[in-house]
Amino acid sequence: MTALLAAVIGSAGAVAAQDLAGSGSLEVTGWFQAPLYPGQQRVDVSLMLSPELALEWADQRLLVTPFVRWDQADPERTHWDVRELLWEYAPGNWELRAGVGRVFWGVTEFQHLVDIINQTDFVENIDGEDKLGQPMVQVGIFRSWGSLDLFVLPGFRTRPFPGPGGRPQFPLPLRPELAVFESAAGRGHVDVAARWSHVLGPADLGLAYFRGTSREPRFVVGTDAEDSPVLIPHYDQIDQASLDLSWVAGAWLWKLEVLNRDGAAERFAALTGGFEYTLYGVAGSSTDLGLLLEYAWDERGRFGQNPFNDDVFAGSRLALSDVSGTELLAGLGLDRRTGAGFVTVEGSRRIGNRWRASLEVRGFFAVPPTDFLYPLRGDDYMRLQLERFF
Repeated sequence: MTALLAAVIGSAGAVAAQDLAGSGSLEVTGWFQAPLYPGQQRVDVSLMLSPELALEWADQRLLVTPFVRWDQADPERTHWDVRELLWEYAPGNWELRAGVGRVFWGVTEFQHLVDIINQTDFVENIDGEDKLGQPMVQVGIFRSWGSLDLFVLPGFRTRPFPGPGGRPQFPLPLRPELAVFESAAGRGHVDVAARWSHVLGPADLGLAYFRGTSREPRFVVGTDAEDSPVLIPHYDQIDQASLDLSWVAGAWLWKLEVLNRDGAAERFAALTGGFEYTLYGVAGSSTDLGLLLEYAWDERGRFGQNPFNDDVFAGSRLALSDVSGTELLAGLGLDRRTGAGFVTVEGSRRIGNRWRASLEVRGFFAVPPTDFLYPLRGDDYMRLQLERFF
């Protein structure tokens, strides 16, 4: 694949357009509770840089998006990644993409259940929004009957986790380097996927299939070289069929994600669905207020790796529609079985043309030892970020 990209770059004799953008940020995180484990801190400072280069010529484009972060407290969060190194060829009603890229599937707000192409960058954030770049070859076909995307995904990337000085931590030391794979090919297994999507009036429908190594590890108890008990990630081979659907009806936006997965000697179903109702121009102002309600269910219940197996989420999205693009999202999640809950607040506001200030708050409450979120019980935090765009 590297040779292919080199040949593409060499063939780009006359670049019609180029664009260098991206951002860098200063981030400060403070935890409200004292650390549960030795080596953890109450305050953490980190720096991030992610430039974005786009070159276009004829029917082709090259995207390059490196990412690097330095973190004061956690050596594992000091990391770099190639989010994108992608060549695109789009001559008409089809396209070819090859290299390292990012693909997002899903429509719901609180849990992206069907999003499976890219591995989660768990050291960046526990919300699952940040993704590692995935080696891929993608062919897209666009017709009146919809869009069909076919993927070949060579090379699996394991999920990164916080180190001993990071937060959160697990009850036992987590050893990602000891990861076990069901496939004999390990990280070299070649996965495949396909997704058909189509707009049908007010509905946006997607049907997808994935076959390969699960991006979600399950954890088994093992021992390290000193015979000390540790948690070891185990990556299963899975077959997953999924559906994602959004439906617009006036001020209502209905959302649904459903999957059926076969792997780890079991087959199960899971879903997330709900709605967002938007009040436009609240009290005659330019402010829009969205009201969100979603429900998540997993057939495995507490025996699965999904923390949201019988949970209700409620929240609101506030957009002031001002020149600074001020936005605020606040939500509450509650496990109907255990009573465990979490709160989340995300807000952002532009400062001039080049800067943006962001706030993120997450907290957990009434989490019993039997709940999947128990390791997070002492990791309520507030994060402030100052980001500059270029």
